[in-house]
Amino acid sequence: MDICKIHENTSKCSVNATECFMVLSTQAQKISIAALCGLFGILCIFENSLVLYLVFSSPRTRRKPSYLFISSLALADILASIIFVCSFVNFHVFNETDFSKETFLLQLGGVNTSFSASLSSLLLTALDRYICISQPSKYKLLMTRKRAWIALGVIWVTCVTIASLPLLGWNCCMLDSTCSELFPFVDDSYVSSWICFIMVLLGCIVCAYVHVLWRAHQHVAYMEKHQAQVGKQNTRMRMDVMLAKTLVMVLTVLVLCWSPVLVLMIYSIFARLSNHLRKVFAFCSTLCLLNSMVNPIIYALRSKELYSSLRTVFFRFRRQLKASEESPEAESTHKSSMIET
Repeated sequence: MDICKIHENTSKCSVNATECFMVLSTQAQKISIAALCGLFGILCIFENSLVLYLVFSSPRTRRKPSYLFISSLALADILASIIFVCSFVNFHVFNETDFSKETFLLQLGGVNTSFSASLSSLLLTALDRYICISQPSKYKLLMTRKRAWIALGVIWVTCVTIASLPLLGWNCCMLDSTCSELFPFVDDSYVSSWICFIMVLLGCIVCAYVHVLWRAHQHVAYMEKHQAQVGKQNTRMRMDVMLAKTLVMVLTVLVLCWSPVLVLMIYSIFARLSNHLRKVFAFCSTLCLLNSMVNPIIYALRSKELYSSLRTVFFRFRRQLKASEESPEAESTHKSSMIET
């Protein structure tokens, strides 16, 4: 039963109106959401922190533009996991209402910024690979470190600006307009605009990767026709096949994680949502966090350079652990020999 008539509610801008958006009614639903957010959030922070360490601990990787984009992606996903998990669990699980409208919009802006920056970093990574495969001879001239930093600055400023608009006044309280059925205090037209922004990002990512896949397919087909020249070319062909598999994985995960949320957000603009659909939206929102958790595995750890650095770090840690375990035994042996003497 829908007890909240959001659009007809005269107190839609009061803090008490946020109770209408707390749709998790049973303890099992709250525990499930808390468990998913906790698991995805902890793994996301650990994985992306590891990626940042691997990139910036190596002088060779931190100079390359492609790894700067991966670092931006990792940073955005860390921020997304922290801000999203804290605000989402606090709101839906603990039903916290002791906050002002500005505080809620600030938290929502942080979530929007981090997820938007994550997708924008994916777009820069896709464009980087598009330039690399379409113009390999000019790649180093076109994709310089300075241009990479400028591109990162532009996307982060853009994401922060777009996410801050509700806090700066584009909300249904200031405009006395129709509020969203999914987010308190947020104007319906802003939700539509944000959806368009995200759809443009996703569309550009898909187009760039589809082109890369097509070029990889053309290269594999060319190599199959020239089987006489083996060795280096076969190695290159295997690299193209691996690249194709990686990009298919990228697109599959991206579409599966973002489609449910975007479909429900679009549907909420044109139709009234039931409490059941709002619960579905709450659970589907965790898929965006899942995407942030999977990003390091797909983008970073499949890289040979970062994987090699990871193995080096792992073996170094293993040696230190082994040395620390052996040192007490050696020390006790030394002490016992001194006593006997």
